[in-house]
Amino acid sequence: MDSKVSTAGDAFDARRRALTLALAAGGMVSWWRTPAARAAEKVSFSNSSGSENASLKAPTMACDAHIHIYDDRFPIVNANATLPRQATVDDYRKIQSRLGTTRTVIVQPANYGTDNRVTLDAISKLGADKTRGIAVVSSDISDDELLALHQGGIRGVRFSLFEPKNAVTRADMIEPVARRIQDLGWHIQLQMRSDLIIENAEMLNRLPCPVVFDHMARLPRTESGRDAYNVIRGMLDQGRTWVKVSAAYLNTKVGPPSYEDAKNMARSYIAVAPERVVWGSDWPHPTEKTSKPDDAQLLDLLAASAPDTATQHRVLVDNPATLYGF
Repeated sequence: MDSKVSTAGDAFDARRRALTLALAAGGMVSWWRTPAARAAEKVSFSNSSGSENASLKAPTMACDAHIHIYDDRFPIVNANATLPRQATVDDYRKIQSRLGTTRTVIVQPANYGTDNRVTLDAISKLGADKTRGIAVVSSDISDDELLALHQGGIRGVRFSLFEPKNAVTRADMIEPVARRIQDLGWHIQLQMRSDLIIENAEMLNRLPCPVVFDHMARLPRTESGRDAYNVIRGMLDQGRTWVKVSAAYLNTKVGPPSYEDAKNMARSYIAVAPERVVWGSDWPHPTEKTSKPDDAQLLDLLAASAPDTATQHRVLVDNPATLYGF
């Protein structure tokens, strides 16, 4: 072989190796990878397993009606409650993009007690025109404070009483707060054990504002669960009670990916009151400490629970617009 050709080839190989090393050092080596290799790379999401998008294509203005934001800039007042990490607005935006949702409802986490600044800040960052919030308040909150929350995008008050040690409110506060918020057009959002639902059925039925049971009410497959379901069913029949199809992992023994038992519960609510059901991811899934669910699977659960695209549109777009005033 001609020595000049050999020398030229060696020089070219040397330059190519040098360029490859330089690109790798600069984080640009992926430019050399084939499309198949780049597609095989898995994208990770904070507090969510899986990397694929949902099979259900979210309609325009679809709403994720139940998420939480945790931000180190705001002080924790309830150390008993679970505190997820990396659950800021920026982290959620990636989940939102994956799900294809536009509107969001942020629910005040128990960790921050009645200091709703973390939720108000998140509403502002995600956009007040497409974001609403659910606050936690005490029964002695002033009218001016309620008005300020309303102007900040709050449209309801949550009573999370399922785990008493984590609760910052009590069941006997529900009715007084409901009377305070009714003129604002807000609602009461509840998470209560089945025995508390039964015990407080009379009070719940006389509340002057709408009631929302989140996480499908988390009813056990027991006599108490059946009795509590009958209370909720009676309230649904009266026309002012809503249910969130959310947190399937809190309503299942079957588990993912089918969540068959939770899916059946969702179907029962949608069949009874399709005009008063909303869907939420419950991101960042604060109850799940070791293994986070796949948010795309949770959205696809709605497709398996709602019989047609018209009902899915109702649950994801029309119903949230009515309940939260979008």
